[in-house]
Amino acid sequence: MRVMVMVKATQASEAGVMPSEALLAAMGRYNEELVKAGVMLAGEGLHPSRKGVRMRFDGAARTVTDGPFAETKELLAGFWLWQVRSMDEAVEWLRRCPNPHDEPCELEIRPVFEADDFGEAFTPELREQEERLRRQAGAPAPQQAAPR
Repeated sequence: MRVMVMVKATQASEAGVMPSEALLAAMGRYNEELVKAGVMLAGEGLHPSRKGVRMRFDGAARTVTDGPFAETKELLAGFWLWQVRSMDEAVEWLRRCPNPHDEPCELEIRPVFEADDFGEAFTPELREQEERLRRQAGAPAPQQAAPR
């Protein structure tokens, strides 16, 4: 199963405070463990919300709002995309993670939808289109978790 691990923003990350060399080194070691174990598919830090834009959809109407955005606890500072066997495995990997901020913070793990989750609505034609688009974009196709 694939999961997204979301690193929630803090006041410091929203203020643009960059991580220390020690934290960057610790995260580098952790990311290396994830890659060597075949868990990490992607992972990135995000700029503060002041550099972001939100778009609100209401029927055909679109409203664009420039950052920064309020409610730091609702914002993301980074993410990983992992391939794991179970949510329990994801939790165990996250227990090993260095604190990604120099202050208390929260991370969230959520499963990524897989093709079978959509049932009959995801027709063979739509599945083929999805696979073709992934190939064109150079994105790896979702795979079953390999035994480790």
